[in-house]
Amino acid sequence: MADRTAGEFFDGRAEHRSIAAKFVAARHAGEALGGYPGTPPGSLEEAYAIQALAIELRGGSVGGWKLGRINPPAADRMGANRLAGPIFTDMIFEGDAGGSREMPVIAGGFVAAEAEFLLRIGARTDPSKAAWTLEEARALVDRVAIGIEIASSPLRAINELGPAVTASDFGNNNGLLVGEELPGWRAADLDSIPVAFLLNGAEIGRATTATMLDGPWGAVRFVAELCAKRGLALEPGQWISTGAVTGVHPVAVGDRVEARFGETLSVGCVIVAQGNRD
Repeated sequence: MADRTAGEFFDGRAEHRSIAAKFVAARHAGEALGGYPGTPPGSLEEAYAIQALAIELRGGSVGGWKLGRINPPAADRMGANRLAGPIFTDMIFEGDAGGSREMPVIAGGFVAAEAEFLLRIGARTDPSKAAWTLEEARALVDRVAIGIEIASSPLRAINELGPAVTASDFGNNNGLLVGEELPGWRAADLDSIPVAFLLNGAEIGRATTATMLDGPWGAVRFVAELCAKRGLALEPGQWISTGAVTGVHPVAVGDRVEARFGETLSVGCVIVAQGNRD
């Protein structure tokens, strides 16, 4: 099956394009929206149609995909236990040693940060391959790093309105902070590594990936299969932000956040307001 563009693959009806355009404009301006800019999608299929049009309208390359969990009973209703959203290359940043990297958010909208394992794709996938094993998904990865996903949307209530709404606005992603590579990751049991999240120096979350469905490798499998359904390929160099280990932690402009992995690895940043991107 040949690759298809977002516009060719999805329903391009006028309301979908209008919703996508309003989200893209609000993100570009760094401004909040007072409510959902149209009729909220009733399914993930419709949500991904809107998302695909928004990717096209925004422009720029997709440097990765973020994953978010869908809990019951919504998972049963939606027919999926995860959702995905694009991470754009120009919103992916390398962490620095002092944790002073500034990460932009949409002030007045939804703002949160999440400690995540980041898995980098090393080989292009065949978009006609619909089913993947965990072993095949694992073989796609050429690097595992620690990181922080910045979840931010112009819509403050995005997560309260259900997973389809979240998926329609880039999965609620507004950036990715890439930290150090995890030493010995090929042989490591990621589920055994404790992860802590600190806000302004105080620990507010601690967990492992053992609580996360089929874990980071399962997240790669999920996104490979989802992309195949959408007629897309995963590309070398793309990062998969595999899900919030310690939870989705609300933050505010001026906050300092840090994610610690195991006993020695950490990555941090400062939350700042995003201005107009012109």
